[in-house]
Amino acid sequence: MTCSTTISYKPFNHLARPREVIRQFTPNWFAATMGTGVLALALAQLPVNLPGLHAIAEGLWVFTFALFVLFSVLYAARWVMFFHEARRIFGHSTVSMFFGTIPMGLATILNGLLLFGLPRWGSDVVPIAEALWWLDVAMSLACGVLIPFMMFTRQEHSIDQMTAVWLLPVVAAEVAAASGGLLAPHLADAHSQLVMLVTSYVLWAFSLPVAFSILTILMLRMALHKLPHANMAASSWLALGPIGTGALGMLLLGGDAPAIFAANGLPGVGEIANGLGLVAGITLWGFGLWWMLIAVLITLRYLRAGIPFNLGWWGFTFPLGVYALATLKLASVLHLGFFSVFGSVLVVALALMWLIVATRTVQGAYKGELFVSPCIAGLGNK
Repeated sequence: MTCSTTISYKPFNHLARPREVIRQFTPNWFAATMGTGVLALALAQLPVNLPGLHAIAEGLWVFTFALFVLFSVLYAARWVMFFHEARRIFGHSTVSMFFGTIPMGLATILNGLLLFGLPRWGSDVVPIAEALWWLDVAMSLACGVLIPFMMFTRQEHSIDQMTAVWLLPVVAAEVAAASGGLLAPHLADAHSQLVMLVTSYVLWAFSLPVAFSILTILMLRMALHKLPHANMAASSWLALGPIGTGALGMLLLGGDAPAIFAANGLPGVGEIANGLGLVAGITLWGFGLWWMLIAVLITLRYLRAGIPFNLGWWGFTFPLGVYALATLKLASVLHLGFFSVFGSVLVVALALMWLIVATRTVQGAYKGELFVSPCIAGLGNK
């Protein structure tokens, strides 16, 4: 999330020199890979067969991969070239939360590798996906523990300044859990499938209760101190992320459970897990519906006064995307037309929002307006 600064920019590109792109680069940019990746996944799973739709979805997935590589190079370059400034992020109460967007962006690439890569390249992509998943798990666990630890020990926080960005580092493990639910059935070895399934359940439990505790505090904060500043308007949608991902994870893991547990000598456990997954998925989906309606009302309230554009607008996309995926998954499991129609409407809304945010992001990046690191804003362009 960018914030206003007193830095004076030159005309046209708003940056003193091109290397400021690297100096001012923050993990916030990885939110664009999350939003683009989830749109690719959602378009490919629409219950309609429109000409060219799958090709567009696959193209967006390739674009997500290219963005992730580019952003990784830029952020790595910042740590090499401006180490002492880059390390300031650990003490920043907002920007540090966006470390969680890195593994979540990687998860969309991993999921796309299964959705698009398997039909194109065959089972050879499975070992690559498995390696990426374990990397994603390690990054998610690190974000989920180290960022809260820094909140407790190094950073300054207050309830009145709290926003839903607190969710970003802890939700990454939940996203990895859902990815494990997609990948586990493709592993050749039954024991490896069980390890991934159990690990995914642990990741889900590692994330969701913490996320819900943050949501509880967030509701209290908004009741006592009202809505955050307009710069943080999109953060109202972030709460939908852990709810939608939690529902999707339970549905995917529950669907895997019968075959995987049975193959490992635990058939009864698998059937129970399948039923619990469906019930949990429906229940979480209902909670997500409440929060989505609240987020719509909050956004309409912000729109009356105008919402300044910043990278935080990508917060409108990924939460809506995972909730749409959970809705479409319920449609395939329950065979209820309502979920199919509603999920399709959500995907269309996601596509429209992506077009708006992507266009504004390209414009802001071209001008250099979006390359602002709040961690060093007071240092100027030295």
